[in-house]
Amino acid sequence: MGSRRGQWVLGAVLIASAVGIALGLSIHWFPPAGSTQADKIDTLYDVLIIASVPVFVLVVSIIVFSVIFFRMRPGQELEDGPPIHGNTRLEVVWTALPAALIAGLCTYAYVVLRDIEKKPTAAQAATREMKVKVFGEQFAWTFVYPKDVAGSELTTTQLYLPIGRPVDFRLRSKDVIHDFWVPAFRLKMDAVPGIETHYRITPKRLGNYQIVCAELCGLGHAAMRNSVTVVTPARFKQWLQQQTKPAAPSGAAPAQVAAAGRKLFADNGCSGCHTLKDAGSTAQVGPDLDKFLKGKPDAFIQQSIVKPDAFIEKGYKPGIMPPNFGQTLSKDDIKTLVAYLKEVTR
Repeated sequence: MGSRRGQWVLGAVLIASAVGIALGLSIHWFPPAGSTQADKIDTLYDVLIIASVPVFVLVVSIIVFSVIFFRMRPGQELEDGPPIHGNTRLEVVWTALPAALIAGLCTYAYVVLRDIEKKPTAAQAATREMKVKVFGEQFAWTFVYPKDVAGSELTTTQLYLPIGRPVDFRLRSKDVIHDFWVPAFRLKMDAVPGIETHYRITPKRLGNYQIVCAELCGLGHAAMRNSVTVVTPARFKQWLQQQTKPAAPSGAAPAQVAAAGRKLFADNGCSGCHTLKDAGSTAQVGPDLDKFLKGKPDAFIQQSIVKPDAFIEKGYKPGIMPPNFGQTLSKDDIKTLVAYLKEVTR
């Protein structure tokens, strides 16, 4: 009877494990892989599912089996169980097998980590690893491209990467601990004040991918988001050239200024925090600009962009809006953005 009962339990464990593994592998836990490193990390995750599901099922099955067949019956409240010496062979097995499983998984994880951290080699400049500095501050990301990539050091709030070219992100923080995470790339790393951390990726899919701060960093943490755009090498070169040009040329017509200002508003993440009817944004992290800037002079609007804590609207707190737009936007672009905001909030 006991042997048959054990066989039923073992059969149930095997079936449940197979079903659990199949379900675990069929679920799309992550967004589509956007880097070559993501494929190796996804495989590691699948291996962890295959290893951990049977362990979970076995432990739960033993608990349920014990509760059903070895529970205390009425009248046994004061009885003690029969004395047992134990089973040395079983104790060795249930200690050695988990230890071997953990050691194997740790070894495989280490091999994957070493592989994705390996510095790539390339003879051609177009495929040589590109170093991009990433600065985190409450509550924005700033990116700095080196001279050998952009011609002169380029500081921007936009992150563009050419497909197929390795990138070494050098992470720093200007205030508190942040965490630079692109879910499509699978990798994440803390940006810590006073030290530089880094990780490498090689984009493999064209598209636009979300950047998230994965470390609680203050009141505006939820708004500390950005995006990375993976483009062709030709489009990347074109984008770099555009960064040195003003958003609106000198003497531009009002329609050109409006279009350029609207693009600056969107590209720099303003629509993620503010409501502005002309830009189609309805966010409420910061003040409603249709009301807040109505009738305000140019100097006040510019101050609100480059020194956002100089005046705080009632009901809002300081330190939410990034203070770095004076560094990431050129004087011409700030002038264009001011003209646009003044016009659309009259």
